[in-house]
Amino acid sequence: MLINILFYVFSATLIGAALGVVLARNSVHSAMFLVLAFFTSSGLWLLMGAEFLAIVLVLVYVGAVMVLFLFVVMMLDINTAQMREGFTRYAPLGLVIALIMIAEIAYVVYYRHLDLNAELLVAPTTAVAVSNTKSLGAVLYTQYAYPFQLAAVLLLIAIVAAITLTMRARPNLKKQDISAQVAVGKADRLQIVQVASEKRP
Repeated sequence: MLINILFYVFSATLIGAALGVVLARNSVHSAMFLVLAFFTSSGLWLLMGAEFLAIVLVLVYVGAVMVLFLFVVMMLDINTAQMREGFTRYAPLGLVIALIMIAEIAYVVYYRHLDLNAELLVAPTTAVAVSNTKSLGAVLYTQYAYPFQLAAVLLLIAIVAAITLTMRARPNLKKQDISAQVAVGKADRLQIVQVASEKRP
């Protein structure tokens, strides 16, 4: 009974947070709603018995990706008004895609409800000697070692790209040019001005 109540609470919170991500006018507020969505999603993973996926969702997405996203949003001078100008133009296409996704989710739920092999969908109640985290770690670092390293390289490229975007040229930005300072000569720094002396009356 308690698990069902927690499931509906987390689900309602997740839907509200997802709507907040889309409808919030401030980019930082959208990021905060996305953090709430990640936390509630991790709660749903815990209810399903996937504790490894729940903790990874919090550590990776909330602890790393969202910090990087907030860093980019706060450092870049994004003109949000200009970005919202094309919202009404692309709204019908977004509505069509949303309806297609809702239809796919409804089909999956209906197919699962009518599945004859329902016993395969029930989680085993007997305790096993190996935890989910140990099993996933054994597979991740043996069979999927190269894709795991590739994902790490892609994240590194994303971090470097975000830092590069913050270092772009912007108006009214005072920036130090080291090469120009080193190549300066004494004639550029010192100017001798001849001033005529005043004559006494």
